[in-house]
Amino acid sequence: MRPPLYGPPGSGPDPAFGVPPGERDGGIRAGGAAPPYGRIACVNESGAEHEERLLAGARRGDEAAFEELVRRHRGGLYTHCYRMLGSPHDAEDALRESLVAAWRGLAGFQGDGPVRAWLFRSATNACLRASARRPRRMLSEEYGPAREDVHDLGEPVPGPVWIEPLPARSQQNAPDPAAHLRRESIELAFVAALQRLPGTQRATLILSDVLGFGAAEVAGMLDTTPASVGGALQRARAVVDQRTPDPSQRSELSALGGDGRRALVSAFASAWEHADVPALLALLTEDARITMPPLPAWFEGHTDVGRFLSERVFATPWRLLPVTANGQPAFACYRHDGRHFPLCAVSVLNLRGGRICWIAGFTDPHVAQTFGVPTQFPT
Repeated sequence: MRPPLYGPPGSGPDPAFGVPPGERDGGIRAGGAAPPYGRIACVNESGAEHEERLLAGARRGDEAAFEELVRRHRGGLYTHCYRMLGSPHDAEDALRESLVAAWRGLAGFQGDGPVRAWLFRSATNACLRASARRPRRMLSEEYGPAREDVHDLGEPVPGPVWIEPLPARSQQNAPDPAAHLRRESIELAFVAALQRLPGTQRATLILSDVLGFGAAEVAGMLDTTPASVGGALQRARAVVDQRTPDPSQRSELSALGGDGRRALVSAFASAWEHADVPALLALLTEDARITMPPLPAWFEGHTDVGRFLSERVFATPWRLLPVTANGQPAFACYRHDGRHFPLCAVSVLNLRGGRICWIAGFTDPHVAQTFGVPTQFPT
């Protein structure tokens, strides 16, 4: 028997222009309709009794029971793996590995703790193994200093080097119902700050501050002591708090309100598509930066960002399609190739004081394709 292989939830264009998930209409549950096994659950059963019945069925080799047991936790597990690893692709691989391990380890699970904790322990261990196999992912400013020569972008740096954005529906569908989410828990800056931590500290902070597990539970998951958990958590918080903006992007978007968000993003799209550099700079903070992995170059400040836009970016026409990444407004970007507008990048907007302080571009078309948008701009 094998467990179902769980990839990330579906994704696609998001016309909400970065409106926080709580303000949107609900989406389709990740993984599609619930399997018949779950749908016919006894009405009179409590949640715990239903879970025990599913667990017993899974131990007997019933894949449908295992799938239903995992289903309500799947979205939270996937997003947990993304926070741990900074890449949707790596998160998918780690989630699959963790579910295989959970399936094979069913006989050893005595049901002496919540299934949720058992599944998150398996996912955390898969992520820690993945982290040990490769260097941590990073942002452009960690790779090298800002450049001034707009004609020297460097060669693309391939491989699992860069933090990647999370398509909106990857975290919206089937969220972990028991998670006590930090407000910024999937924002790009927060995920980047997490990658600066050693693996165990990263896991400790996410399990404690994001997912709401107690010190004793976290200690059990990481095979350590509650005292060690407390020390690791204190060190991790100090690093993350120093490297994440205050207020969070969620707070920035809430302060703008729905109309303000839509107006800002509409103005950005119009300025970009019309190659209107002055209009675009008017939307940016004075110290705004633009990054573009896998290219190592990045630019900072109105002068250099403006020159880069006018001399390099806007040498060809563009079209933008609104999406949401990491709970933030973003665009799928299409650049004219002489005949068509093929998909070439995703840009995520980060705000400060109602203006854009960071255009986080990701110029790998494969990253853009994870958003489920058309590969050619729709006409």
